[in-house]
Amino acid sequence: MNILATLRNRFGRALGALGVAESETPELLAMVLPSQDAKFGDYQANVAMPLGKRLGQPPREIAAELVRLADVADLCEPLEIAGPGFINLRLRDDWLAQQVTVASVDVERVGVAQTATPRTFVLDYSSPNVAKPMHVGHIRSTVIGDALYRILRFLGHRTISDNHLGDWGTQFGMIIYGYKHFVDRPALARKPVDELTRLYKLVNTLVEYHETANEKIPAVEKRIADGEQLLAKLRDAAMPADAKAAKQAAKRVRQLDGQLSELRSDLDELLGEVAAVEDDPPMRQLAVEHADIGQRVLLETALLHGGDPTNVELWRQFLPACLLEIETVYKRLGVSFDHTLGESFYQDRLRGVVKDLADKGLARESDGAICVFLDGYDVPMIVQKQDGAFLYATTDLATIQYRMREWHPDAILYVVDHRQSLHFDQLFTAARLWGYRDVELQHIAFGTVLGDDGKPFKTRSGTSVGLAGLLDEAVERAYAIVSQNDAARPEPLLSEEDRRHVAERIGIGAIKYADLAHNRTSDYVFSYDKMLAMTGNTATYMQYSYARVRSIFAKAGADAHSLERAGASPPPRVTSAPHGGEDAPARSNAILLSTPQERALAVALLQFSEALDRVVADYRPNHLTGYLFELATRYSDFFENCPVLRAESDELRMSRLLLCDLTARTLQQGLNLLGIEVVERM
Repeated sequence: MNILATLRNRFGRALGALGVAESETPELLAMVLPSQDAKFGDYQANVAMPLGKRLGQPPREIAAELVRLADVADLCEPLEIAGPGFINLRLRDDWLAQQVTVASVDVERVGVAQTATPRTFVLDYSSPNVAKPMHVGHIRSTVIGDALYRILRFLGHRTISDNHLGDWGTQFGMIIYGYKHFVDRPALARKPVDELTRLYKLVNTLVEYHETANEKIPAVEKRIADGEQLLAKLRDAAMPADAKAAKQAAKRVRQLDGQLSELRSDLDELLGEVAAVEDDPPMRQLAVEHADIGQRVLLETALLHGGDPTNVELWRQFLPACLLEIETVYKRLGVSFDHTLGESFYQDRLRGVVKDLADKGLARESDGAICVFLDGYDVPMIVQKQDGAFLYATTDLATIQYRMREWHPDAILYVVDHRQSLHFDQLFTAARLWGYRDVELQHIAFGTVLGDDGKPFKTRSGTSVGLAGLLDEAVERAYAIVSQNDAARPEPLLSEEDRRHVAERIGIGAIKYADLAHNRTSDYVFSYDKMLAMTGNTATYMQYSYARVRSIFAKAGADAHSLERAGASPPPRVTSAPHGGEDAPARSNAILLSTPQERALAVALLQFSEALDRVVADYRPNHLTGYLFELATRYSDFFENCPVLRAESDELRMSRLLLCDLTARTLQQGLNLLGIEVVERM
């Protein structure tokens, strides 16, 4: 049951009866929302004010007409008009009790119906470069994409996940170069992934050293010199007589001074990176011996892409171990994919993509490269470089072409870092020009994981934090918490095996939930302490809330599954009778709403589907985490004020047990849609 959708549907008819144009209706119906304060009812319709302006009538008169036309008497108490024209809606207690009773016996879906208009979604997420370990930056794409996949599938859409691995790019050129010059063969035989990682890091460090020393530092030094010269001119200039102009001049000086401060900080960081190599004699010697390493890595990459037998064979030799390492991380995260089609899968299609773009007049030669020139962009999208090499844009166009031919999606969602926004803007524009106009192409951008210093989260040495190590640390911290809590009991409940099992679910769940609980477009600061807190909007609190509900059944010696089966016979029937009447569910164990806390919990339980709709509307899983926290809060109020096992009557005891069971199953289902497992005891 989706109460909000039902109310909007009814108000939509009322707006139509008022003569509101169909094109204006969605904007107005978006103003029918859950109430932020229970004293104003359960829902509010705030459409009368904007509608009054459009129709030139007093909003309260418009509101009165909407109240007359809105056919909601079967589910709402008489509607109230407040203030200038707010319409307050309070659900009828008998209708509410009936609907939550129906949901309580829906074992599989807890009252959430599947969509009547299913679509086909292709979701592109995670997509790590396989030649190097997954790091903290991959967590956001992986868990956001997985959550969207699960939610869309649960709602009845056809979902196809495709992990577009970086298995063909420059990183393999680095590993091949490293293998040819620096490999430790015994280490490669013992632990191939560790040795390949070492080779990648070594070569990457040397490449970055030369780029930093020869390009980045001179560029920043020039910007500082230019800025200092401009700043000196501004400070030497006579202060404008006009007060407003003087204020603006002073502001410009402060801004430039701040920019110079940031540039000097950047320069210090770059100089530190160079010093780290030059102060290490073996590394300094390697940097001297491999002064042209950047170009030689590109050459090795070009040989690989050109089909050089030696490099292709090395690539085939290295790839399985890299894929196995990544799969190990995915297994711990509980993430899987329908398809894993990396960049290498599309290599034989790229030349045809460029030719087709050129044949259609969309691509042309510019300074030796083949480019697609797009209106509104300062720079073209290059699809083939001067040396004949193809780029990410070419591969991404080939990927769209393949996905459209094979899966015929209605939407393709790319869950990728916000820093790739320009790339996707150009990609989608080019794809539509190429002919793919009838598919929704969305960049599901997300922010950065930060450290306490407000900068991208890194280790003390300045490297990205490895994802496997991050998970290990979270699980160990969770284990310490679980062990401490269990040891504090008069008699511990968990075996050592149980503690480890619970800690794995809590630790992994904490990292996932902390990421998903933030608006995906925002940056957030990584904190184990906050993630594992037993209070607040955390996975740990959600898992604890679930375990606390289940503990009631353990104390009662009752089987929740038997309760669900008992409640399902005879099956309840949805009714539209004004007061339940003869069509109400014929059950002796129907849910009763005798207190404000029971009622508030029932409303929250029935709003699960609304939360999922909000997620899909803008592809933001934090709508679901917010809902789960609200539900857990409502249950806590219920638990504190409504005795369950000591209820005044058997009928009330059964009703409250049903509410508890439905709460637990809703929490479990919600967490499952986020890719998080529950624990029965904590």
